[in-house]
Amino acid sequence: MPRRVRIARLPASGTTPPTTSMTQKQERQRTILQLVSQHQVANQEDLKRLLCERGWSVTQATLSRDLRDLGVVRAPTEDGARYLLPEMVADESKPSLDELLPQWFSRIDGVGELVVLHTLPSGAQPISEALDSQGWPEIIGTIAGENTVLIVCRSADARLTLTDRIVTLANAG
Repeated sequence: MPRRVRIARLPASGTTPPTTSMTQKQERQRTILQLVSQHQVANQEDLKRLLCERGWSVTQATLSRDLRDLGVVRAPTEDGARYLLPEMVADESKPSLDELLPQWFSRIDGVGELVVLHTLPSGAQPISEALDSQGWPEIIGTIAGENTVLIVCRSADARLTLTDRIVTLANAG
């Protein structure tokens, strides 16, 4: 049975910590939303530093989960890549795959029906979302981490077609 790890919140002076882990999570996520809306946060290390300044000590895994739960995405802006709240990114202004791949693509490999697309740090989530929105018949689904996207294809032939398409888009920029 997996062991649950509880993240401790360091109380700010004059305050008492929340009493339940659910309350802690909600409060931590509320703090993340405030920080992302008030600051130009370029990466998770910057966000961890800002959280620490507010009394929160979190792991990278917890922070990644919170960002995913909140729908916060890292997207290119005029001032460079930064985290944005869902309401800050209109559907029509979300970067397209042909904009993202040249910027974030690192390498690609595959076997059978599986493609592993490697990106620069923080590039996997936006690329995975853009791939999902394409509606390409070769793709059954994607799973993204921090810098890796696993793409499940319908067949080995579909994997080859998809890999060629992705490499072409990545090299077009």
